[in-house]
Amino acid sequence: MVSKKVEKALNEQLNYELSSAYHYSAMAAYFDDLNLEGFSNWMKIQVEEEVAHSVKFYNFIDDRGGRIIMDAIAKPPSHFDSPLAAFEAVLEHERSVTKRIYKLVDLAREESDHATETFLGWFVTEQVEEEANADSVVKKLKLVGKDPQGLFWIDRELSGRQAEAAGGGGAGA
Repeated sequence: MVSKKVEKALNEQLNYELSSAYHYSAMAAYFDDLNLEGFSNWMKIQVEEEVAHSVKFYNFIDDRGGRIIMDAIAKPPSHFDSPLAAFEAVLEHERSVTKRIYKLVDLAREESDHATETFLGWFVTEQVEEEANADSVVKKLKLVGKDPQGLFWIDRELSGRQAEAAGGGGAGA
């Protein structure tokens, strides 16, 4: 049985993961409008990952005898000044997710909730990859600057991103 304090925090993260998916969907639409299909592809895969993360939280809360509480999702931004600005927002967002996961780990430790701490270990590792992926694109966009050929090269590279099989993370994986 999960404590009410941990249950509340896990539900908040579940909803944050869904909000992330919504945020990345808006970014995909932004890139579709620019005809940058590779960038859009990257975001659509990100959407799938965030939904999968939310399902992991949903199943874990349920498996631990907690109650799932769905919350409202705020409207995401629909326009960015540039592809670089959009990816800088992605990197900032992923860093905020990392901080949230760390706080959840700290709470699980405070509550001596070993099952939740173990479950969250997968997310700690996942966030290293999430930040690195976003940072890589930011660095490439900074490198090419406003060069359209460079932008199209990156777009082509991002079109090759494929969804990974959901794995790890315990409950519902």
